[in-house]
Amino acid sequence: MPYWLRKQLRRAFIGKDSRQIRLLNDCWFLFQERYERRNFQ
Repeated sequence: MPYWLRKQLRRAFIGKDSRQIRLLNDCWFLFQERYERRNFQ
């Protein structure tokens, strides 16, 4: 997981910002999906 994403997730959890947590979670899954697709081609 990229450092910038971990940092933002930590901030969202500390602030209990559930909307931000969901958004960052979606970003992570999209990032993973694209990364895997790029490596398997």
